[in-house]
Amino acid sequence: MSDYTTNIAIDAHARAAVRSLRASKIREVANAGMGNNNVLAFWFGEPDEPTLKEVRSVAIESLHAGDTFYVQTLGLPSLRERIADYVSTFHKQRTINNIAVTSSGMSALMLAVQALVGHGDRVVAVTPLWPNLVEIPKILGAQVTTVSLGFDSRGWHLDLDKLLDALTPGTKVLMINSPNNPTGWSMSADDQRVVLAHCRKHGIWIISDDVYERYYFDGACAPSFMDMADPRERVVSCNSFSKTWLMTGWRIGWIVAPTTLLGDIGNLIEYNTSCAPAFVQHAAEYAMVNGEESVKRTVDRLRNARDHLASGLSRIPRVQNAPVPAGAMYSFLKIDGVDDSLQFCKRLVSEAGLGLAPGIAFGPEGEGYLRWCFASSHERLDEGVRRLSAFLNRSSLT
Repeated sequence: MSDYTTNIAIDAHARAAVRSLRASKIREVANAGMGNNNVLAFWFGEPDEPTLKEVRSVAIESLHAGDTFYVQTLGLPSLRERIADYVSTFHKQRTINNIAVTSSGMSALMLAVQALVGHGDRVVAVTPLWPNLVEIPKILGAQVTTVSLGFDSRGWHLDLDKLLDALTPGTKVLMINSPNNPTGWSMSADDQRVVLAHCRKHGIWIISDDVYERYYFDGACAPSFMDMADPRERVVSCNSFSKTWLMTGWRIGWIVAPTTLLGDIGNLIEYNTSCAPAFVQHAAEYAMVNGEESVKRTVDRLRNARDHLASGLSRIPRVQNAPVPAGAMYSFLKIDGVDDSLQFCKRLVSEAGLGLAPGIAFGPEGEGYLRWCFASSHERLDEGVRRLSAFLNRSSLT
């Protein structure tokens, strides 16, 4: 008997929308250097400090207490209450009925898009941008239009008229990340008011990635659509414990949404993950209630590291367009002569032992730029600057 596979045409591929997803170019660079102790890595976006010992202890105690079972789909009520209180401290009043706990900020974004976007819908995103925010709508068959930030002597800035022109009445969702990964740009409250009014007029949803809202260097919290939007409006905020409370590996986040949307989000959580782990939720609640001083210390440390790296980069003649960011934890810099950021970053890994993220990972608007995560010690930053400077002095970029 012949093997049936020789006689039958088998298509074992994923659907086209999934096959067309861009592979992570940050991972492509990192894979070339991970495991090599001689590579100084600044490619990933995470703080270099571990989760607070007290937070880890709460998770351990919760595990010892047997908190290993399924819990409420929308999250533990006590954590949802704490998140509502936290959000209300920095923004307009929200209640537990606006809050859903998710298994990471990434999951929060996916759930928000699943709730609002379908095949053929039009989504607008402000770029350069962390690639997940552009690719998630594409997974669901949406058409994504990008509006690029501008760059001039002021640094990165939004062309408000250009964005409003893109937000046509047929647009379903605006996706925006502020403070922005990778540029550090932060949307002003005035621009947010104009955009919110425009989206109200045309019935457009706003999905705001607010994960860096506390990593803001001109105040306690970055301007937010939640400062001005009524809780019933078409604004969904996605956030995470990862950055603010040094919990990147814990995979815990939340959504703030109108009460009319929360039941649907709960159903989506049920069909995606069922619930976030109870012991992780207990640790997250402890961090949010008791970790404010740690948050302030982290932001102060990041501000200091930002300024220190900016000073070092300013002494490298070929480094251009490296403005001091208003928020997040990245320097997005351009180097004279670099027009293929992916290949340049691979060369940095192999020839200089320096790991940065290629700007092309954040869309075509980022090509020629490099992202440097400055959540690190002065010593590591200084050594990184030294390696970059030495590489540029001895190497041809052509």
